[in-house]
Amino acid sequence: MIDHMPRIRKTTTVAQSNDDPKPTRAEKVARNRKALLEAGAEVVGEVGYEEATIAEISKRAGLAHGTFYKHFESRQAMFDELLPTLGDRLLDEVRQQVRGSQDILEVEEKGFRGFFDFLVRNPGFYRVVNESEVVAPAAFDRHISNLARHYTRALRRSLKDGEISGFEERDLEVVAYVLMAARFYIYLRFSKRGASAANIPEWVVSAYMRFVEHGLKGK
Repeated sequence: MIDHMPRIRKTTTVAQSNDDPKPTRAEKVARNRKALLEAGAEVVGEVGYEEATIAEISKRAGLAHGTFYKHFESRQAMFDELLPTLGDRLLDEVRQQVRGSQDILEVEEKGFRGFFDFLVRNPGFYRVVNESEVVAPAAFDRHISNLARHYTRALRRSLKDGEISGFEERDLEVVAYVLMAARFYIYLRFSKRGASAANIPEWVVSAYMRFVEHGLKGK
């Protein structure tokens, strides 16, 4: 399912103020590479993989066209890294959101809210995801597997702590994929607004959490 959405977010250019210390060569390389990946996600989120050009990505990153090839052999080489990098950023943000949670239900609610906060700030995320299944299938598989692995690991901890009932350990990967799919379709119905994503309504959060509580705790 291809979700044609515009932009990921405004990319921060690599411009440096006069007060900043001069970066080392390694720092500059890392910063430029990050800027290119962020710009790539932004451009693909706007126009799709097919129309995303190296020239536009480099321009959006605030870098010379030739700089692109110092970091990626080709446009496809970037595409193969784009989604996993964006997915890692999503995971990092959700981890920050759920830190300090007392149990699996609090983790799930904070993670659910954090996920939709991310979509509001990065409305082209699902276009990057969905088109990658065809354009960069290895990246798509890596991204989905990474999300499921982290989700399953959290569920496994909760099962061992007695917070989940009615499931065996082998069931947890199935549960992870069910909850991942639920977020996607809830986004389509209750958050997607053409070229942007809206904040998720509170009643939707409440309905989702009742479903999760009954499912995970057998209530």
